[in-house]
Amino acid sequence: MITGSEVYQVVEAMAPLYTAAALGYGSVRWLKAFSNEQCAGINHFVALYAVPVLIFDMVSTNNVYKMNGRLIAADTLQKAVLLLGLMAWALWERSRARGAGAKAKAAVSSPLQWVITCFSVASLPNTIIMGVPLLNGMYGPVSKDLMKQIVVMQFCIWYNVIIFLYEYMAARRSASAPPPASSEGSAKISPSSPVKAAAAAADTNGNAVAADRPQEVAVNIEITEMAASTARDGVSGETTAAAKEVSSGEVAPVEEEEASAPAPSMKHVIWMAVKKLLQIPNTYASFLGLIWSLIAFKCGFSMPKIVEDSLFTIRTTAVGLSMFSSGTFIARQSRFVPCGYKIASFSMVIKFLIGPVVMLFASLVIGMHGTLLHIAVVQAALPLAVTSFVYAEEYKVHADIMGTGVILGIFISLPVTIVYYILLGL
Repeated sequence: MITGSEVYQVVEAMAPLYTAAALGYGSVRWLKAFSNEQCAGINHFVALYAVPVLIFDMVSTNNVYKMNGRLIAADTLQKAVLLLGLMAWALWERSRARGAGAKAKAAVSSPLQWVITCFSVASLPNTIIMGVPLLNGMYGPVSKDLMKQIVVMQFCIWYNVIIFLYEYMAARRSASAPPPASSEGSAKISPSSPVKAAAAAADTNGNAVAADRPQEVAVNIEITEMAASTARDGVSGETTAAAKEVSSGEVAPVEEEEASAPAPSMKHVIWMAVKKLLQIPNTYASFLGLIWSLIAFKCGFSMPKIVEDSLFTIRTTAVGLSMFSSGTFIARQSRFVPCGYKIASFSMVIKFLIGPVVMLFASLVIGMHGTLLHIAVVQAALPLAVTSFVYAEEYKVHADIMGTGVILGIFISLPVTIVYYILLGL
């Protein structure tokens, strides 16, 4: 049974997190020390430098040759079941929205946002910061290595999946955005006309151009190539002639039409998202760390101290600045629970009930039992990982839900995990 001193160890680990979040909240709400742009810059530093270095450190220091196969299999099965179930719901919702008519087209892309949010809330726990001290008090030192193995899988696989989905949405949004109206002449070109598509596909010199989109993410999608490909694939043979008219300035007025722009090629959107994923530091950090781990633990050598200390300087900022950023985000909202109490309650149910229950069934299917089964379920009931908020804020997708999940989750997680500990021990 967890003792009072062990509970104090958990509180001891949680207190610095709340200190950083409270400092961020007070700096923006009361002291007005940071502008919105400066807050975004802090979050961008965490996403671009601190988190990748933390990922490399965690992955490179994990002995891949001694990972627990059953725990990894159960963790993978839980996340795969949740993700596939959410994707199936998203496809059904998308088809239902399409069948509802033109009025629902604006909401067609929203289900994928909820897939990312619900998956992150349900299956990406704060394993290192909260999990290590809490489970050490419950199950002893053996839990530390197991927690590290789970977080390594999160960094190497599941966060890359999340980032790919974010980039896929950004790529699809960029490809589907209507191109800007031609500035030549006084002709009014409809968004769906071949002339407008041609104007977006070629300028007077024959170079591809594309529409700009708001700076929602710090790492921008390469819109130029996508818009040119969309125009080539989605416009009929009339486009070529229309492009010539645009370049010569002989454009006739065209009536406004209600038809939407041609949908971008799914293959091309996926390819653009993959290209952006391969340019993100997290991808390189996870796989370089994995390569280092495979070589280092096989050959028996360690990281040079000068490199290790350099990485330590940056990675220690990851968690503190992440919590600081979440505090600044909450302070910039009109209320303390920016997503609303209904959605916040729903996210807590997903986090502390759906996620652990799915993990329980996944562990039983894999054949886990005893202490290993208990550790798997309890770690699934840990609060939402701070890294999930960092990405949500970076890509501007449900950051209010993620920020609320991080703050409230840390408060709620201790009694919830103790309840799971007691129930599993019966």
